[in-house]
Amino acid sequence: MNQVVLIGRLTRDPELRFIQSTGDAVARFGIAVNREYSKQKEADFFNIVVFRKPAENCAQYLKKGRLVAINGTLKNNNYEDKNGVKHYNVEVVAHRVEFLEWGEKREDKQESNSSYSHDGDYLNGFQPITCDDDIPF
Repeated sequence: MNQVVLIGRLTRDPELRFIQSTGDAVARFGIAVNREYSKQKEADFFNIVVFRKPAENCAQYLKKGRLVAINGTLKNNNYEDKNGVKHYNVEVVAHRVEFLEWGEKREDKQESNSSYSHDGDYLNGFQPITCDDDIPF
């Protein structure tokens, strides 16, 4: 089974390109995922690749620093160059990208929420709620 679930912040803006032969969109970006059980603040860094319409949405709505959840698979891109040097690269092919933050960042660290979901659909005026400890469940 090859299944990856990550939650982290973008380390760079998504880079959108199109496959010349098919016209499919491809977005690439990196995320930093904090290590939960570390005494010091440490993070792991992952390269993410997204295809087709989700790639276009990522390029349009995501920015460096935004929090996202990724569900996908690991892919090895190992190759040998013309000089005989082996290169090893592992990336996460995202099948689903959830935008956990959106809107413009303010100086006071609060987010202004837009009325669009991660896939660009209008949310009919619903706003995300902030969680407090008074919720009974």
